[in-house]
Amino acid sequence: MQLKPMHLQRGGRGDVMFLVVRDEDIKDGIATDKYFIWTEKILKEKGVNPHVVAEFTASRWGIFSGLNDVLKLMEGTDVDIYAMPEGTLFFPHEPVMVVAGRYLEFARFETAMLGFICHSSGVSTKAFRAKLAAGDKRILSFGTRRQHPALAAMIERAAWIGGVDGVSNYAAEKYLGIESLGTMPHALIISFGDQIEAWKAYNEVVDKNVPRTMLVDTYCDEKSEAIRAVENVERVDAVRLDTPGSRRGDIRKIIEEIRWELKIRGKESVRIVLSGGVDIEDIYSLRDVVDSFGVGTSIAGAGPIDFSMDIVEREGKFCAKRGKRSGMKQVYRDWERFEDEVRLFRDKAPDDREPLLRKYMESGKTITEPDLSESRLIALRQMEVIRNIGREEDFIFDRI
Repeated sequence: MQLKPMHLQRGGRGDVMFLVVRDEDIKDGIATDKYFIWTEKILKEKGVNPHVVAEFTASRWGIFSGLNDVLKLMEGTDVDIYAMPEGTLFFPHEPVMVVAGRYLEFARFETAMLGFICHSSGVSTKAFRAKLAAGDKRILSFGTRRQHPALAAMIERAAWIGGVDGVSNYAAEKYLGIESLGTMPHALIISFGDQIEAWKAYNEVVDKNVPRTMLVDTYCDEKSEAIRAVENVERVDAVRLDTPGSRRGDIRKIIEEIRWELKIRGKESVRIVLSGGVDIEDIYSLRDVVDSFGVGTSIAGAGPIDFSMDIVEREGKFCAKRGKRSGMKQVYRDWERFEDEVRLFRDKAPDDREPLLRKYMESGKTITEPDLSESRLIALRQMEVIRNIGREEDFIFDRI
């Protein structure tokens, strides 16, 4: 039997409707798995509601993010939340977040909490790997068009935390306070019917502080269009190659040819931007000849981190299902070796390591707000540590 929808969310114009679960429905716990509804009903009728400690772990490494939405979701409940700061690199089987309270305070919110951190951390992790692979070259997040537009701000936020140098979605300015950036689409050139006219119009109309990055693969090969751009347009700061992989041929050779032609024309300062199906291997292998990479689906469409939530204490006593370790835990980091040690939260802390889990919520009140700038700096700091200890390729190619 198919149920009738409870309601559809209406857009801002006329009868346009988007099939998006409303904020208030997520907050009310409607966006949950059905077995939590049955569990809640059973526990309430039987008068069972233990105080528990639940931790969130994954069997792989990654960059933690999504805590901001978890805190918004859990405001007003009687729970405490501890977590690693967003942007922190976690290792397999380490708790990244801990929720403590009466189980019925958060039972039906497990689905949403996991969704927030699984998706966001997946994007942050792929962005981190891409930026690490790029070395001192720029990584730009170009991929929100590959996901539901309602997720645009979340995706750009997660990518920014992961270390990208810029984001393309205009909504980031309203929701995140991050200036968006962009070049030009093929549609602009096709609308003019002539590359040079389109490039000149871009140069004349767009704000002067915006870099003049000319798209050079609409009708002809990349080299010939790059030459036409620098010979016919007053200001060219960069050229962008967006050719699909199926049409590229030897992309390194093409880029090297373009660099040669620019140099002999006195335009060696013109940068080269590569986009269109770019992934980690492309970034790593071409970072010596490319100045910036526009990365789309690889980051925005990153697979989620497979976190799970498990109860590890019940009424102050150790408990955990098989395959999990009992007890509330703290993670301590040795920053020089970039190694972690996990101990029971109640145990004495080691003198030479930094505790990673901080208290963010007490009795349903947020006591520390996640800071976007701090989160990004944490991720970038970790990149430097990884490079300094010579483990760059392990993280780039996901060998942890």
